[in-house]
Amino acid sequence: MKPQHTAEFRFYEELNDFLPPEQRKRTIRYRFSGHPGIKDPIEVFGVPHTEVDLIVVNGQSVGFDYQLQAGDRVAVYPVFEALDISSLVRLREKPLRNPRFILDVNLGKLAKRMRLLGFDSLYRNDYRDADIVNISVNERRIVLTRDRRLLYIKQINHGYWVRATDVEAQVDEVLRRFDLYGLIHPFVRCLMCNGVLAPVAKADIWDRLEPKTRLYYEDFYQCVDCRRIYWQGSHMENMLQRLADLDYPGVKRLSQKIK
Repeated sequence: MKPQHTAEFRFYEELNDFLPPEQRKRTIRYRFSGHPGIKDPIEVFGVPHTEVDLIVVNGQSVGFDYQLQAGDRVAVYPVFEALDISSLVRLREKPLRNPRFILDVNLGKLAKRMRLLGFDSLYRNDYRDADIVNISVNERRIVLTRDRRLLYIKQINHGYWVRATDVEAQVDEVLRRFDLYGLIHPFVRCLMCNGVLAPVAKADIWDRLEPKTRLYYEDFYQCVDCRRIYWQGSHMENMLQRLADLDYPGVKRLSQKIK
């Protein structure tokens, strides 16, 4: 029988969401044999590796390849939004400069809102887990999911478990988590298929417009993929109002420009 060792773990901030109540915000003793890679016990506690950005063992930052030793004191942290930890061992590259997302079957409404804000967000209600993993890896997309089990898959490097169930709260949660406020650029993507919108001449789509639309509007946009047409009508005003209600930085400037 292999000898048993003990190490102490402490998880910080929102990582406690993954722990049972009796283990949150306190030191947890972990018994083990051998010298497992430190990612294994972290996920044994129920915390996906995609949620972890810094591990400190006995006062020193380490990577996922660190092998746990008897008596180790381990502190595990989520992504830091304000604190500069650039001199420490970050467990993955910084978030992508132009973040792109793929969302699971539970986040269809969130996908539309992310597209409305200008973020490249893939979604289909028939994506399998394997599809999401492959697309995430091949296209370097951040996985957004309500199924925390998906984030345990080792191939996924960037991912986030969306806690909120209300779509408005989900949008705010994702914007804060990935610090996206400065990247909001509404009305550049198709809400239905995620394609890019491009200006289109009114004459080129004349036969697709209703009589009142022809009369009252001059500027039109078309999705380059699904060919859906958009214009600055009441539907756009309603979208702007929803954004204004959420008080997103930069939206008021766009709203004033459109008006």
